[in-house]
Amino acid sequence: MGYLEEGAIAFLLAFMTLLTFVQVVLRYVFDTGFVWALELTTYLFAWMVLLGMSYGIKVGSHLGVDVLVRYMPQRWQRIVGVIAVLLGMVYAGLLLFGSYEYVDKMHTISVEAEDLPIQRWVLLLCLPIGYALLLFRLGQAGWRIVTGEQQGFRLADEAKEAIQSLHGASATDAGPNGGHGGSPRR
Repeated sequence: MGYLEEGAIAFLLAFMTLLTFVQVVLRYVFDTGFVWALELTTYLFAWMVLLGMSYGIKVGSHLGVDVLVRYMPQRWQRIVGVIAVLLGMVYAGLLLFGSYEYVDKMHTISVEAEDLPIQRWVLLLCLPIGYALLLFRLGQAGWRIVTGEQQGFRLADEAKEAIQSLHGASATDAGPNGGHGGSPRR
């Protein structure tokens, strides 16, 4: 399922970029364009973001403030991780319910998109699908925490990654002469 998410996100980003590029060329070079391009790009972006948030949980790329949690004993890190996952699941569940209700109302009243000849409820399916995937990924993360496969709620650590990349770059750039190029120091 991970490759499906990655592929869908990559496709959406590539298609949005291509569509926007074509629209800019048409508008500024040929003084024309597609009336529906902006609306389609907006919906594609919504799909990408809503799929991306569950994928971010899967790969641990969401940012968070966990400086206090990191100083807690491992047992408490797991407890706080489970609490964070449960709160996230409540949030995702509420949004899933609300988005389902919204899409159902759009289906009932049969509203079309403004510039696209598509029923709006079809375009808005990204909401319940995205929140259902988020709920699923949060459940997976919670299970990994409970079973001990994961210490806590896995978040991206940009500061640590930046420091590691600096140390890695300085160690590889330094070479045998301590980073002073090809000639020894005089």
